[in-house]
Amino acid sequence: MTLIRSLRRLLAATALSAVALSAAHAEDLTIGFSQIGSESGWRAAETKVSKIEADKRGIDLKIADAQQKQENQIKAIRSFIAQGVDAIFLAPVVATGWDAVLAEAKEAEIPVVLLDRTIDTPDESLYLTAVTSDTVYEGKVAGEWLAEKTAGKCAIVELQGTVGSSPAINRKKGFDEAIAVHAEMKIIRTQSGDFTRAKGKEVMESFLKAENGGKNICAVYAHNDDMMIGAIQAIKEAGLKPGSDILTISIDAVPDIFKAMADGEANATVELTPNMAGPALDAIIAYKKDGTVPPKWIQTESRLYLPDTAAAEYDARKDLY
Repeated sequence: MTLIRSLRRLLAATALSAVALSAAHAEDLTIGFSQIGSESGWRAAETKVSKIEADKRGIDLKIADAQQKQENQIKAIRSFIAQGVDAIFLAPVVATGWDAVLAEAKEAEIPVVLLDRTIDTPDESLYLTAVTSDTVYEGKVAGEWLAEKTAGKCAIVELQGTVGSSPAINRKKGFDEAIAVHAEMKIIRTQSGDFTRAKGKEVMESFLKAENGGKNICAVYAHNDDMMIGAIQAIKEAGLKPGSDILTISIDAVPDIFKAMADGEANATVELTPNMAGPALDAIIAYKKDGTVPPKWIQTESRLYLPDTAAAEYDARKDLY
């Protein structure tokens, strides 16, 4: 079942529960969402889906775009606290530096839910739950696919996500663990591309120049699809064929990577669903209604996609992004 079919089934199921949610006065809830920004197609889709999920439940969702800056997120959280919102959603741009502001939210008795990323803190009581995928697993799936594809022999360049962010840390960890068992699989160059297409292209250009015009590179692993789209452009401009001369594996499963796969310019992607808000909103509604405490981690599904379904996946997803 595709992500879109799963999402449609989820939307249909939650539509049936809308009456029950109204009984819990969900329509009276106001939630502040400190969103990282719009660095990628996936991030824009997450924001769009979050609005849809909130509207469906009659919740007033106030979204603050931090433009990829932690200081802006901290300001937004403090603004939400001052407004007296019922809950705060946080997609943290980096993993550290949240204890002080989240302690302020806790003092104000405003529950905080982390979306799609986690934080490093010695005090997990500062947030109610985290709705994320298993980002270590995503990296592991990518590494295992590449190992199988290359029979365990590959010189890899890596485009990392934003330095200090939990997806960048964990997707690297999972990938490294997967290739560590293969003596002839090595990451020969690695650098942050900040999860953006422009930076991904720029960094890939430097990798190609440093590695004999790209002839020394077997594959590129990118922590998200947007960086890979930029890398694919750089590979083409260098006179090489992405997807054949240099293999590609990335994470997110956004429409443009499926188009690249359908065109023979990308090889694989690992899914990250943009619907983090749905489970988060349900958790807050239950918590506000009768004090139901959700599990500390609400895990979303991840899966590998290959070119054989790329055209269909592109058609199914393009309107969500």
